Amino acid sequence: MFAYNYSRRVSRPVSVGKTVIGGDAPVLIQSMTNTSTLDTEASAAQSRLIAEAGGELVRLTTQGVREAANLACIREALEASGCDVPLSADVHFNPKAAFEAARTADKVRINPGNFVDAARTFRKLEFSDEEYSAEIERIRQSLVPFLDLCREHGTAVRLGVNHGSLSDRIMSRYGDTPAGMVESVMEYLRIAREVGFNDIVISIKASNTLVMVETVRLLARVMESENMDFPLHLGVTEAGDAEDGRIKSAVGIGALLHGGLGDTIRVSLSEPPENEIPVAILLRDHVMRRADAPQIVLPDNVMPGKSRDYADKSLPLREFSISDSRLIGSLAAEIDRFVAGGGKNPVLMTIHYSCDTLDELRVRAGADFGALLMSGYGSEIRVEDPNFSRGELDRLALDIMQAARLRFYKTEFIACPSCGRTLFDLQSTLKDVKEAVTALGIKGLKIGVMGCIVNGPGEMADADYGYVGAGPGRVSIYRGKQLVTKNIPASEALPALLDLIRHDRDASASR
Repeated sequence: MFAYNYSRRVSRPVSVGKTVIGGDAPVLIQSMTNTSTLDTEASAAQSRLIAEAGGELVRLTTQGVREAANLACIREALEASGCDVPLSADVHFNPKAAFEAARTADKVRINPGNFVDAARTFRKLEFSDEEYSAEIERIRQSLVPFLDLCREHGTAVRLGVNHGSLSDRIMSRYGDTPAGMVESVMEYLRIAREVGFNDIVISIKASNTLVMVETVRLLARVMESENMDFPLHLGVTEAGDAEDGRIKSAVGIGALLHGGLGDTIRVSLSEPPENEIPVAILLRDHVMRRADAPQIVLPDNVMPGKSRDYADKSLPLREFSISDSRLIGSLAAEIDRFVAGGGKNPVLMTIHYSCDTLDELRVRAGADFGALLMSGYGSEIRVEDPNFSRGELDRLALDIMQAARLRFYKTEFIACPSCGRTLFDLQSTLKDVKEAVTALGIKGLKIGVMGCIVNGPGEMADADYGYVGAGPGRVSIYRGKQLVTKNIPASEALPALLDLIRHDRDASASR
């Protein structure tokens, strides 16, 4: 059923400052500051912390032209302290900031969902083919001068598509789908190729690991069909904090790395950014530590989480076990032989580890089981490690299954990593929201805690409720994509969220 290869997808190398993304370079580790980019001292200090932890690229938010211009000052402060980590500018909604950043940054991230298209309002738009072509020409008129400026200054570009910020134009034609996300970036790539600009890295992210994995796999296939080989930046956006953020990131990123995809990664945690680096390094090194480790390559008809049609749940579990996590390809091959021979039993996959810390086990097991589950293998999983209790191991197995969207046993929190756009103290707010909502004892809820509106309502299309920064010290409360309470003081926001959840629970119980 499945084939295996033993090498990473080969992409074109892209120079970013003094480092390289893609080609035969190692998978690059990066993070993002959560300081104001106008605060030179704080931004430089946090960039140094990221670099000292092992980060090889630092991204800073650039909401406006002033923030973009100040990257030059931040770079000077870093160089004065002996730190030459490359800097990437993160731009949303403001093309003028992107043009300024092209003069000062090593790489500029623009979002095809809002670089030219207006901010999405979830409106259904109708276009004839001629009108749609005119929209593409409008993109060309804005994008080509930007690419020309980047070429002039030797600046790389990241085309960063987020599930939560697709434009109304894309969603109206393709829906809120992996195909829409891929087309959103391909529109820009085709224009870039026409003008011979190739210094591009691509990211397609989602908080839903199934969507993220399926979309990146689809993008790789579409690029190959159009003879493109741009490097891929991997990440699960809004992964959250603590064990949930680590496991969710490991499941999504690990599934793709195991399949040979990925040239740079960011583990997005709602924690200090330097905390992301050791997790990302562990994840990268675990998957890439052996050149001959089998990597799962999917046929086109396998969708993450939807391909276990062979299982007859009335039959007992059939266990397949490995004692070395480097052999997950062998485990998959054994399951393939079982299914090819007519086996219909639900499959229990067991992997044995020996890790020093529970966080290490979370990352390793998340990556391995993520690769298997996202490739259609198994109905149940078991984690074994003599250094931890049965209760800890069973809880981890449940967390991995939930991160893979195959079973929900607790509330899921979709929380962005803090950045310079965040409009409240994200880490303390997330802690308060988690404690209060968990105390309600409602299983299976998905709660979005978002620092600003860039991905807020969009990513929360996958959440039941949302807590979104609307302005300094102000919050808006959502039910799905529906705005329920707008721009209230932060002190009133958590009670408002809890009241809304209780109201809906009581209304549902009375029906």
